[in-house]
Amino acid sequence: MNKFLIEIDRYMYDCTDRNLSTKTMRSYDQTLRLFQRYLTEKQSIDKPEQVKSEHIRAYFTYIRERGKYNALADDSMRDVNGLHNRGDVGRPVSETTLANYQRNIAAFFSYLYREKAIRKNPCEGIEKIKPQRKVKALLSENELALFFRSFDVSKFHEFRTWIIARMILDTGCRIGELVSIMPSDIDLRNGALLLRNTKSKHERFVYFSHKMGSNLRSWLEYRDRYTNSQYVFPSIKGNMLDIRTVGASFKRHSKLVGLDVQPHQLRNNFAKYYLLNGGDWSTLSRILGHSSVDVTQQAYLDFTDQEVGRKYQKHSPLNNLDI
Repeated sequence: MNKFLIEIDRYMYDCTDRNLSTKTMRSYDQTLRLFQRYLTEKQSIDKPEQVKSEHIRAYFTYIRERGKYNALADDSMRDVNGLHNRGDVGRPVSETTLANYQRNIAAFFSYLYREKAIRKNPCEGIEKIKPQRKVKALLSENELALFFRSFDVSKFHEFRTWIIARMILDTGCRIGELVSIMPSDIDLRNGALLLRNTKSKHERFVYFSHKMGSNLRSWLEYRDRYTNSQYVFPSIKGNMLDIRTVGASFKRHSKLVGLDVQPHQLRNNFAKYYLLNGGDWSTLSRILGHSSVDVTQQAYLDFTDQEVGRKYQKHSPLNNLDI
C-alpha cells in the first residue's frame, strides 16, 4: 500500500484525538489526498520522506495551471459532486484556497517531523501564500430591513431562520455555535448567551440586546407549542439543525429581495457596526471568540472609504467639542 496514504490515515487519527472539528478534518483529508494523488501520478512519489520543497512548489504551480475541479482525490465522486453542471470548472483557483491548501500540507509535515517519520520538513523555507480577503459588504439599514421582512414568521421554519439571522447580527455568533444551543444556555434576564460548541473548543458568553431578548421570548413561546426538542433552533423533526439548511434559507430569501446575505456576512456586519458605533477592539475580540485582538483586526480591518468616513464623522474632535 502507498505509504503516503498510511501516514495520512495516521494523521487523521491524530486529528480525531485532538477533537478537531468535522469541517477542519474534512479540509485536511481532501487536501492531503489530492496532494498524494499528484505526487503519485506526476512525481512517482509514494513515501513522505521522498517529498522535497521543490515538489511542494511544483504542486502549487500545477494547481494554478489546471484551475478548479480538474483534479479529484476520488474519481468516483465526479458525478456525485455534479461537476458536469458547474460553470466554473477550470477557472483560476483563488489565492485564499491555495493558502488554505498550503496550511493543511504544512500541518501534515509538521506532524510527521514531530513523530520522527521524516528527518527534514520540506515545508520549511517555502514562502507563505497570502490569502486574498474579499471585503464583505456592510448592509445598510434599509437592506437589512428588506431581508428581515422577507420572512413569514407565522411559519415555523421561517420564524426560526429569522430569529437566527437576528441573533447573528446582534451577537456576532457563528452559525455553527447557534444551532447547538439549548434553552438552559440563555439568560433572558441578563441578556447573556452561553456558547458551548465553539470553534476554539472554549466556552464563552455573548450578550444580546433588549430588542433581541423580546424576539427570543416570542420564539421560545412559539417553539414550545410545536416541539419538545432539546435545541433552541431545532429542525422540523426536532434534531440539531444543519447549518446548510440555514445557508439555503438565507440564499432563498436574499434572492427574493435582490440581495446576497450570508450567515458569516451578518457576523462580519455585527463587528463592523459594533466598531462604527464606538465599540472597542478588545471587547469585540472577546465577543467574537478570537485568540487575540490582532486576529480580530486582521479579520475586520477591511472598511471601505465610505465606512471610514462614517466612523470619522461620529468621532471627529470638532464635531464633539463645543468650540
